[in-house]
Amino acid sequence: MKFELDPGAQDLRRITAYRSGEIVIGGVTWRASVLVDSSSGAEPWPPSAFEHFAETHFEAIAAREPEIVLLGTGGRVRFPAPGLLVPFSRRAIGVEIMDTGAACRSFNFLLGEGRRVIAALLPPP
Repeated sequence: MKFELDPGAQDLRRITAYRSGEIVIGGVTWRASVLVDSSSGAEPWPPSAFEHFAETHFEAIAAREPEIVLLGTGGRVRFPAPGLLVPFSRRAIGVEIMDTGAACRSFNFLLGEGRRVIAALLPPP
């Protein structure tokens, strides 16, 4: 699916498309897991699959102190073990778990509202 708010604006944080195996952020195509921070843009995110999630991955995100974290788990919603999400509850950070497409759309919406949001995304299948 492709979507654009303003074709003339190049926001390095805005997710402009997602499709099988890739996510396009600020004109750059990512073919692996990616972290998108409303403050700083996109960067690689270590877990390559849902099964590789570890508490350290979420601790690193929580340390950035976002208001909310969107966890895109690929082509369908999958819920990590509750213990993995403890770093967020310790800091009272909201977490929304959804498929990657929904996380991309939600990220852009919250970005447009000026919210401090981070999306941790596994590529869609």
